[in-house]
Amino acid sequence: MTRPSIRIGAGAGFSGDRIEPALDLIEHGQLDYLAFECLAERTIGLAQAARALDPQAGFDPLLETRMRRALPLAAPRGLRIITNMGAANTLAAARKVTQIARELGLSGYCTAAVTGDDVLDLVLAGDYPLIDREGTSRDLGESIVSANAYLGVAGIVQALEQGADTVITGRVCDPALFLAPLIHELGWAMDDWDLLGQGTVVGHLLECAGQVCGGYFADPGVKDVPDLARLGFPYADVARDGRAVLGKLEGSGGRLDSMTVKEQLLYEILDPAAYWQADVCADFRQVRIVQEAPDRVSIAGGKGQPAPDTLKVSIAYHDGHMGEGQISYAGPGAVARGRLAIEIVRERLRLIGARVEDLRCDLIGMDAVDQRGMGGDPAEVRVRIAGRVKDEASARVIGAEVEALYTNGPMGGGGVTRSTRRVLAVASCLLPRAMVQPRVTMEVA
Repeated sequence: MTRPSIRIGAGAGFSGDRIEPALDLIEHGQLDYLAFECLAERTIGLAQAARALDPQAGFDPLLETRMRRALPLAAPRGLRIITNMGAANTLAAARKVTQIARELGLSGYCTAAVTGDDVLDLVLAGDYPLIDREGTSRDLGESIVSANAYLGVAGIVQALEQGADTVITGRVCDPALFLAPLIHELGWAMDDWDLLGQGTVVGHLLECAGQVCGGYFADPGVKDVPDLARLGFPYADVARDGRAVLGKLEGSGGRLDSMTVKEQLLYEILDPAAYWQADVCADFRQVRIVQEAPDRVSIAGGKGQPAPDTLKVSIAYHDGHMGEGQISYAGPGAVARGRLAIEIVRERLRLIGARVEDLRCDLIGMDAVDQRGMGGDPAEVRVRIAGRVKDEASARVIGAEVEALYTNGPMGGGGVTRSTRRVLAVASCLLPRAMVQPRVTMEVA
């Protein structure tokens, strides 16, 4: 039986997000659903590396913390949770949530794992043109770490229909976490493109949590936002016809108004007429944003076109190593000494034949962002020298040469740090939709 409306809240906008605003929403927001959106482009590749070291790892590192605090509040209220914290090991994540539910005495608590996004075998077996750089997937060769398709709502909707209290996914389109419960609860058809487009607008506005409440909006003296230390997270009341009203809890920090909503609407959007998702090609051009009351904004007018025949695949691959060294200079002449330090390291790397493919040298606080310079002469600068190389041994050389500046000039350097890391890059391709099928696995406490 469909409902006239539901309320869905945003519990996280990235993997390391804070938990308190989500708990406030659970306790005081009268939510039907809460979504934790926690996956970035490279996250699954990093999670695959963790899983390689431990077969039971590879899901979001804050999954256990979030669930131990959220489940005791959500379960008695009948509030259902949807999250992509499964990352590279969704089944293990679902088992962990079930274990937590048992320990909390939540007998019968049902957790669903939606899998099928891992398409590494398909990508390795084929040869697909890359859509964000020249070449094909085969060109990446043995450097590929992971390949995950952006799934849509189908698996989440199926899990909700089967009674899941929590649904855990890996890689899905971010708005799908919010669109799925709208389809399930409001009785939307999977080919009602305008409703799916409007639901995608709502999901896109909620997916980054605190951003739409002024977090990423704040710019002191230009766009002031009050009480950011107590920033609230948003929720949306969505009616059966798709119209929605965004809000945040009374007394929470931040601001939610037509300006913050408009900025978030355009966030990461290349073409407002064609925002491609697994479930719909959303059209934002006719979206109407109206300030209804303090911290209450209505959203209507999202449209849509049929879903694409292909799904985007995010491929993580190793792309060499990064070596880095930093050193600070302070007092009169700090900038000149910092620039001399950079000249010395550049020449030293040339003299010793260091095999550096890309080298970047910055005076942090002076020209690291704006290469034209900020004007004036700061009293302190920090030199950062970083280079990308093929192997770890070559990467270590860069930091070593920065450290050698201690006694080899110029004067007054201090606070050296040096590091190396393996570079994990991301490329994308498209796979035919028919090749990728979601699967639902249920776990019961």
